[in-house]
Amino acid sequence: MVKEELLEAILQWDSKAWSKALYYWDKNVEWDKVKTALELGGNSGGLSIWLASNGVDVLCSDLEGVEEKASAHHAPFDFKHKISYQDINACQIPYENHFDLVVFKSVLGGIGRDNNFSMQKQAVDQIYKALKPGGKLLFAENLIASPVHRFARKKFVQWGNSWRYLDIKEMQSLLAGFESYTIQATGFASAFGRSNSQRNNFAALDRLFFNYSVPKNWKYIAYGVATK
Repeated sequence: MVKEELLEAILQWDSKAWSKALYYWDKNVEWDKVKTALELGGNSGGLSIWLASNGVDVLCSDLEGVEEKASAHHAPFDFKHKISYQDINACQIPYENHFDLVVFKSVLGGIGRDNNFSMQKQAVDQIYKALKPGGKLLFAENLIASPVHRFARKKFVQWGNSWRYLDIKEMQSLLAGFESYTIQATGFASAFGRSNSQRNNFAALDRLFFNYSVPKNWKYIAYGVATK
């Protein structure tokens, strides 16, 4: 179960919007059947906190230097002993049929930098390989979203011109090899917040209005579950 007091430590950025993914995942995981998990692209390892708080032995990974980046973030929590660390390239995962869960947040866009869709597909194929039969991928990823989002990223986001944002059809293509999958979408206004308080206020507008009124492909967060 998602613990409200941990949300900021888990998500760290735009948490009101991205928490929709967390609550959805929580409803679709049978925790008593989950023993091992892998967080990909963890940076400071927020999702590892969530997994460890649910009693899972989690391997927190990133391309390089993950223990240095994440261990300090994990130190305050009494379940930090459930977390271990390994530098892992998501396109070359050194495990096969090993994990009950693989989880990532906002990773594929960077992997596909400079319009490299084939690398994004390779990463998802590697995740499939690393999961046990019946294991689940829990994903949350930035969508290409609306024309306004695309303009704002190019204008104001440092990596906005090189990051490869996905659309819903591309997400479906990437997940086509799984036994089953679901893709949800959320968030419109909160992406434009320039401070945490602004993002929280805009996320409230999303919950009340925009999530129901704008097309799915105009939302900027895709999340869901894919089962091997």
